[in-house]
Amino acid sequence: MAKTFDINIDCGESFGNWKMGADDALMPLVTTANVACGFHAGDPVTLMQTVALAKKTGAAVGSHPGLPDLMGFGRRVMAITPDELYAYVIYQSGALKGALEAHGMTLHHVKPHGALYRMLNTDEPLARAFIRAVIDICPAPMIYYPAPAEQHVVTRLAVEAGIDVVPELYFDLPYGDDGTLVLKRSNEGADLADTKRRLEHFLKTSEAISMSGKTVKIAARSICLHGDGPNAVDLAKTIATTLKAQGYELKPLAPAPKLRKSAAE
Repeated sequence: MAKTFDINIDCGESFGNWKMGADDALMPLVTTANVACGFHAGDPVTLMQTVALAKKTGAAVGSHPGLPDLMGFGRRVMAITPDELYAYVIYQSGALKGALEAHGMTLHHVKPHGALYRMLNTDEPLARAFIRAVIDICPAPMIYYPAPAEQHVVTRLAVEAGIDVVPELYFDLPYGDDGTLVLKRSNEGADLADTKRRLEHFLKTSEAISMSGKTVKIAARSICLHGDGPNAVDLAKTIATTLKAQGYELKPLAPAPKLRKSAAE
């Protein structure tokens, strides 16, 4: 059986006349798309266009819900209740789910964006509300989340609830020595030769290389790219080419069976 690997991108982040990311060039190079749903970025027309593009290229589509913060691109922490978070995720993912169904597609997964992701790392009531929303909206509940997943409250609880948690590896964000992502990107973009070297190292050892040169064990099943990165297209080409050269087929992850809703209660 051929080895497979998944590449996902954060996309659909344009808003009206403001264009963000290189979605048209990136979508044919990846297997999975995390689509903004209108709170931190995106709008109804952009959402529909992004879904149509994903269908054309054969990419699976998940929702990328964020906080209601267009001016801050969803990167500013907000004080919200668990009920509000549940409603935000259902509302945003439901809009995308409708667009997908109009194109004969299904919602593949949910991946929190920006400050919402950081809040879910440590806040158990918010994490439980998020898990409940994922189970209620996703036909086969799946969460994409930066590896190592066991470090975060929401992913530990999701695994306990039986949700498929997909750990992600990053090359357009650096790693600290403890394996956590350093949320700062270079204005010049990722070094392509270094990316190839680090990806080959990961495929052999399941290790990421930190900013200081230390190795950190990472159990990743997908590689995430930010569609608005300065050299995102070249980075995607480098990653896809390296994976294929190492004998991997690029393919979306198959979703697990749907859970009983009581799993997160």
